[in-house]
Formats: sequence, structure tokens, C-alpha cells
Amino acid sequence: MAKINNVFEAILKYGHDEDFLPPEDSENFDRTDAPAGSSEKIEILRKRIESGQPLWHREDRKDYAGLTGAIRPRD
Repeated sequence: MAKINNVFEAILKYGHDEDFLPPEDSENFDRTDAPAGSSEKIEILRKRIESGQPLWHREDRKDYAGLTGAIRPRD
């Protein structure tokens, strides 16, 4: 039986992801300080899914504290 590496493979094989569990060693992955919605965070989430890791790390950034952004005047 082929090893299922990520949730997408489970869906393709079984038609659902109800029984999918990430591999046991999947808890050993790095947190990210990338803000939600950023291209950096999206790329990190993509790589986590592809490697069979959970999407969320309990220590990922949860807010926008300390970040600055560009301010555009209104028209």
C-alpha cells in the first residue's frame, strides 16, 4: 500500500479526508512570523500541506502587532 503523504492524496484515494492524520513526525516543524494573508505565509502553508504537516503551528503569528504597512491616500 502506498504511503499517503498529505491530505490531497488522502482525498484522491478515499474521496474524503475524514480519517487523514498527519505523519507522527509532523509536529517537528518551524513556526512562522509571517502575517496572515501575506505571500510568505501562503507559501509556507503550501509547503506544509505538500509535506504532510499540519497547516497551523501553535506558535505561528496570530496578529499584526509590530507590523507597518504602506498608507495610500483615498481618492
